[in-house]
Amino acid sequence: MISNEDHLPDSLPAAGAAPAGTASPGADPAARAAADPGPAGDRAPGPRGSDQPLCAAYDVALLDLDGVVYLGGKAIPGAADALAQAARAGMRAAFVTNNASRSPSRIAAQLAGLGVPATAADVVTSAQAAARLLAERLPAGARVLVAGGTGLRIALHEQNLRPVSSAAEHPAAVVQGYSPDLSYALLAEAALAIRAGAWYVATNADGTLPTPRGPQPGNGSIIELLVTATGVQPVVAGKPEPPLHAESVRRTGARHPLVVGDRLDTDIEGAVRGHADSLLVLTGVSTPADAILAPPQSRPTYLARDLGGLLTAHPEVTQAAEGGWACGGWTARLAPDGGKLGLSGSGDPMDALRALCRAAWSADAPVTRDLATAALSGLDLPS
Repeated sequence: MISNEDHLPDSLPAAGAAPAGTASPGADPAARAAADPGPAGDRAPGPRGSDQPLCAAYDVALLDLDGVVYLGGKAIPGAADALAQAARAGMRAAFVTNNASRSPSRIAAQLAGLGVPATAADVVTSAQAAARLLAERLPAGARVLVAGGTGLRIALHEQNLRPVSSAAEHPAAVVQGYSPDLSYALLAEAALAIRAGAWYVATNADGTLPTPRGPQPGNGSIIELLVTATGVQPVVAGKPEPPLHAESVRRTGARHPLVVGDRLDTDIEGAVRGHADSLLVLTGVSTPADAILAPPQSRPTYLARDLGGLLTAHPEVTQAAEGGWACGGWTARLAPDGGKLGLSGSGDPMDALRALCRAAWSADAPVTRDLATAALSGLDLPS
């Protein structure tokens, strides 16, 4: 398998090098987010508590869309109202998506139609993150073969790059993103350009795309097609890779952002890798059992049933005097032999989940899905 670094033009820096004129990671959140810290093994097990509502503790919510704000094109109940209340409390919202097929203005129009006021400036896409990656490596006006939709072409124009559709135009790079009408002919042109030495960048690597009919092939599946044809792995811009989070922080000017998502493997892992706190909501893909089983690099800072979690304080999880971990009226304990994850008490089921997560995340060995499912039985939580 060929490294994508082998396909960089001679005059360009290697992937790990900062482009000329950029700051090294430090106090600037955007620079900090752009540096991939790798595994988050040094982070506290969590979940953490907050003695004030999250909308008061953080200046910007970086929100995923599908599974957080809407689901299958329909607004998630209470989402618009929660965001409106958070805005009145001073929290700004940005909508961050791995979907590169649509322009920010189209996404903003959809949100407005669902009762969530938004402008194109409030939307950050993986297409924009990919375009910035390219602009940092390529000279202005460089040709880039686009295997994707309109949103990707618009993002390239914004960065003063020239979209093309043929390998015969000798593009310096290929950028590839999901589009429902992506053709074999265009993928073939992309493969020819990559094999000829064009730098290969992909907007995101989601293997599947959620639809009302069930999961369908996502951009990650298309990546596999091109990797098979070329032997070259792409540089990926979207979640959980750092570039999209860095782009979101840069565009919003966030000083203390909170990433809000429904997927542990993209939204939450992207937050961890970007050194940001995160809120997992249970209105989309990841389930309570998934949260309990989350590996260190995908563990959220906070847990909530839905976006209403932005409006409340979050209780601390503390070590119980008799052993185990307590939150609200619940105590969770993992048996010394790891054979049972027990739960006792009463109260808010979300507090039970917080206690169970802490017990599992503090364990020396991974908890099994069967143990997590058994511990959750009887709780009024999404499954």
